[in-house]
Amino acid sequence: MANRLMSRLTQCCSRVFMVETSQMTEPIYFTLSATPAAGNEQLASLFGSGNLCSVYALADDRIQSARFHAHLKRCLTAELQSECELLHAASFIPDVKNSLIRGFFLQWNSVSSSMERVVTELRQKGSVCVFSYRREENGEYICVADTDQPGERERRYYVTPSTPPSLHPSTLNIRNSDVFYQMKDAYKVLQECRDVIPESKAVLKLVDEQPLVSISSHNGRFPVIVIEGLDATGKTTLTCSLQKALGAVLLKSPPQVLAHFRPRFDAEPPLIRRAFYALGNYITAAQIARESSHASVIVDRYWHSTAAYAIATAVSGREENLPPVGSELYEWPSDLLKPSLVLLLSVSAEERLRRLSHRGLDKTEEENQLEINHLFRRKVATAYKRIQNPACIVVDANPSPDQSIGTEPNGSCEFINHFN
Repeated sequence: MANRLMSRLTQCCSRVFMVETSQMTEPIYFTLSATPAAGNEQLASLFGSGNLCSVYALADDRIQSARFHAHLKRCLTAELQSECELLHAASFIPDVKNSLIRGFFLQWNSVSSSMERVVTELRQKGSVCVFSYRREENGEYICVADTDQPGERERRYYVTPSTPPSLHPSTLNIRNSDVFYQMKDAYKVLQECRDVIPESKAVLKLVDEQPLVSISSHNGRFPVIVIEGLDATGKTTLTCSLQKALGAVLLKSPPQVLAHFRPRFDAEPPLIRRAFYALGNYITAAQIARESSHASVIVDRYWHSTAAYAIATAVSGREENLPPVGSELYEWPSDLLKPSLVLLLSVSAEERLRRLSHRGLDKTEEENQLEINHLFRRKVATAYKRIQNPACIVVDANPSPDQSIGTEPNGSCEFINHFN
């Protein structure tokens, strides 16, 4: 299997290679060709000086590949962080879903015994593919790739500029790798993890214990209202106010039954982590179906959060790189119970930081990114707003959330009356 993946990587006629630059500008795209081509300024900035190589993680199945990619990043960072620049790289076939293979691009400018040793060790491993790059005296850029052909240790290619694809290549692998649109697809990922992550068995058992819920299980007798938003936008305040005003049951996603598993799965690569959270939505759906038969239900986060964070994380770079409005990636899962209403609380970055400063709670890596990375924050907010069927109703929560939506105890709020 690793040999077949190696061959896929070196199919220069069909594959495009991408390197994410550290300056958060557009990625640099190139192909590997048997014939030289005129260079350009982007290639010169990437290949112009120093020692260069790229490393791609290869494995026999998707679980091994995802976990080995994460392991490779940890190893390269620990071994080489002070000696080289580590950039994210990928190889893909334009417009072909699930063709993306992720890796890393390494740059170093001085003689480094550690670098040479690590590259040599990587070449000796059958689960990685190493490409070395150099600039010839005539100005052409050469790639030397490992090969598994008998009697041929390596193969030379010319680095050729490539036109950027119409959609960011990360979108090719989002479906059923970062976002799951049916329970069976997320379930299958954790099934494949059972031998390496024992906790997967316990999570699957919890899923199996839930009654099957169809997308039409909510009969509309009592409303189901989902409150979405970034941390510190006032979700807790509003959910508690609505719970009291409507006499509702309050639920959360991921559900409490999965709480003690979260640290374990948060430490896993996106494929496994996202599958875990997707299954949490289906457990919550079973709870919604049960509770909404006799009372209104308020849900603190649901599928919108799962999808918005996953898409914003998977698609690197600018906000414009996100899947466009109307993309199938923003569609609600075909088998997941839908709420009656979804409210997305929105506050200014300044107000959100002010509220966070008064909280001493532990945060996930993604929530830490929201605090330090305004670009990631904008991508999450944009992804939220593009999800359809049902779409979010955006609520300005810069004032207190209950004032924003009118759940003050005067009992005359039009919002509450709509459900009474």
